[in-house]
Amino acid sequence: MKILKLLSLTFVSVVCCVMTHAQERTDLGVLSNDDSWLPYPEYSDRQGWEALVGNHAEFLIKAGEKYLDYTWQSVDATAYLAYERTGERQVMETPLRENRVALNALMLAELAEGKGRFLDQVINGSWHIAHMPSWVLSAHLPRQRTHRTLPDPDHQIIDLGSGALGAQMAAAYHFFHDTFDKVDPVISRVIKSSIKKQILDPYLDPSNYKPHWWLGFDLKPGTVINNWNPWCNADVMLCFLLVEDDRERLLQAVNQSFKSVNLFIGYVKKDGACEEGPAYWGHAAGKLYDYLQIMDYAHVGQLPLFAQKQIKDMGEYISRSFVNDGWVVNFADATAKLSYSPSLIYNYGKAVSSDEMQDFAIYNLARKSQGKFAQPRPVLGNDIFRSLESLKYINEMTQRVNQLNEQIASGGSLDQSIAQLRRHVPVFTWYPETEFCYIKNSKDWFFAAKGGHNNESHNHNDIGTFILYKGAVPVFVDAGVGTYTKKTFSKERYAIWSMQSNWHNLPVINGMTQKNGREYESRSVEANGKGKAKSFKLDIAGAYEADATCVSWTREYKVSDNLLTITDEYKLESRVAADVENFLVQGAVYQQGETATNGYVVKANEVVVENLGVFFRILYPGNMTVSVDTMSLDDPKLTKVWGTSLRRISFISPASAPLTGKYIFKISEL
Repeated sequence: MKILKLLSLTFVSVVCCVMTHAQERTDLGVLSNDDSWLPYPEYSDRQGWEALVGNHAEFLIKAGEKYLDYTWQSVDATAYLAYERTGERQVMETPLRENRVALNALMLAELAEGKGRFLDQVINGSWHIAHMPSWVLSAHLPRQRTHRTLPDPDHQIIDLGSGALGAQMAAAYHFFHDTFDKVDPVISRVIKSSIKKQILDPYLDPSNYKPHWWLGFDLKPGTVINNWNPWCNADVMLCFLLVEDDRERLLQAVNQSFKSVNLFIGYVKKDGACEEGPAYWGHAAGKLYDYLQIMDYAHVGQLPLFAQKQIKDMGEYISRSFVNDGWVVNFADATAKLSYSPSLIYNYGKAVSSDEMQDFAIYNLARKSQGKFAQPRPVLGNDIFRSLESLKYINEMTQRVNQLNEQIASGGSLDQSIAQLRRHVPVFTWYPETEFCYIKNSKDWFFAAKGGHNNESHNHNDIGTFILYKGAVPVFVDAGVGTYTKKTFSKERYAIWSMQSNWHNLPVINGMTQKNGREYESRSVEANGKGKAKSFKLDIAGAYEADATCVSWTREYKVSDNLLTITDEYKLESRVAADVENFLVQGAVYQQGETATNGYVVKANEVVVENLGVFFRILYPGNMTVSVDTMSLDDPKLTKVWGTSLRRISFISPASAPLTGKYIFKISEL
C-alpha cells in the first residue's frame, strides 16, 4: 500500500488558517511502500502488541469474548423509513451502533491476544457491514438526491455514521488483510471495495459538495460549520491513508481535507470556547485533535501542529467548563452531566503541553465513593482510532494514578489530591468572542452566563441566561436537550420547550420571547474579573421579537462570596404586557409564609429554593408577584439528569409597569 508523507509547510499553513487556493499543490509529499507512519504494531508483531497493551490485554480479551457468539444485526427497510414516517431515529441507529461496538471489541481483542480466536467474527462483521447498501444514518439520508431515507445505491454520501464505520473497516483491512488473504483474498477485496464505494469515491466527487455541507465548500454566508467538519474529515482521512493506493487521489483528498478543516478552524472562535457546549467538545475540538494527530502521524518528522494558542485553548475549554462531580456548563444542546474520556483529554493535553488538561484527565479517574483513583482503561465503544489512541499514554496515566493512591494510603486524602489536580483552573474565565463567562467564589459556587447570538450551532434561544451551582448541587439550571428526533433539527425546533427562552433563566419582555436567527444577538458585552465582586454585563434587547418594543435591556450579574445580584435595567417604547422574570430550578420552592425543611420561614418578597440539602434565597422586587410552574419530564435523556420534573419560578411585573426601570434580584445561600 502507498502512504503519503506530508510536507510541513503546507500543513502548518492549515493550522495557522492562512491556506489559500494559491497554496494548493500536487507535490505535497513523497510515497512510502509501507504503513510505518501508523504508530501501532502490525498484527503479526506480537512483542509489539504485548508491550503496547501490557496489563490491559485481559481487559480487551474479555470485552471481545462477549461477542464471540454475537449475531450481526440487519437494518430493515422499515427501520430506514421510520425516520421519514415518524421521526424515529433509534430503530435504525441502534442495530448499526451495536454492530460497530461488537466489531471494535473483536478487533481489539484479536490484536491483544493474537491467537486467531476472534478472526472469524471479525470477518463475519466486516463482511456483513461491507454488503450494506449504505453506512449513512437514516436521519441524514434525505441529503441524497432522492431526499428520502432509504439508501439510494446510485448516490453515496458521507455522514458521521458512515465516516466512523469506514474508519473501522479501514482499520480491519490494515491490520488483518494479510491474514484475511490466507482465508480467502476475496474478503480483503470486498472490504476495500466497500470503503472505496462508501467513502473514498463520494469524498472526491465535487457534485457532493452540497450534501457534504460539512466540508464548508457550498455554504451560504452565515451558515455554521460545526463538529461534523473535523469529525468526518478525520475518519475519511484515516480511510484514505490506510486504503487508497492511487497517489493522485490521495493528494487530492489531502488537499481537500486541508481546505475543509481550515474553514472549521477559521469559523470557530479564536478564544477556544465550544459554542455547541461541553457535550460536543469531544466531537468538535476532540475530533480536530484526532485529525491533526492523524496528519501528524502521516508526516516524516516533527510538525508544530499543536503549537497554536487557539488549539490549546480549545482543549482547555473542557476543563474550564467542568463544574463538579460530572456537572458541566450545558449551554446549547448539551446535557448537564457528562462523563469524559480521560485518555482523549490526556492525549490532547500532552500534544499541546497543557498541564491543566493532563491533570483534568487524571481528576476524571477520581472515585469519591471509594476514596481513591480508578485505574485507566482502554477505550472500547465504536471509535477505533480513539480506542487505539487510548493505549498511547495508558502506562504513564497508570503511574500517576498509582502515585496518587499511594499518597492517599500514606495519610493523604482524595480531596487534597483533587484540589491539587484542579489548581490550574482560574476563578474567572472569560471567552470574549463566544461570550461565555465563568465565575467561581470562595463558597464553592460556580456561576456561568452567556451572550452570543441565536444561530450558533445547536443553539437554544438563550442569550443572557445563566446557571449557578453550589459544589455539586444544581441551584439554577439549564434543562439541556432531550432525545434527538426529526423535530429537533427541523423548522419546528423552537417549538420544543427546552429550546425556548421562557424555559431558561431569562425575562419575557413585554410579553415577548427571544427569536432564533443570526440577527438576534447580544450587544455591549462586558466582563470584569477584578475585585471581590466579579461581573458580566450585556444588553439582550436585540435577542427579542420586535413587538417587545425594547430599546435596551441591560442585564448585569455580580458575583461575590455570598451574593449573586442580577440587575435588569430596561427601556421600552410602549407597554403592552407584563414583564416576567423566569428562573429554572430542580429542587423544591418555598414562598412567603411557608417553612423550608431547614426550619426557615419564608418572608415577604422572598422565595427559597432547596435542592439536596442546599438552600438559596431569592429577594425580589416588591411590585412583582410569584408563580411556580412544573414541567413534567418523561424523556429518558432528561430524566436521567433531572428526575421527573423541573420547576420554573416566574416573577411577574404589573401590567402597567413603567417604560423604564430596574428589576433587581439578590440571591444568597441560607
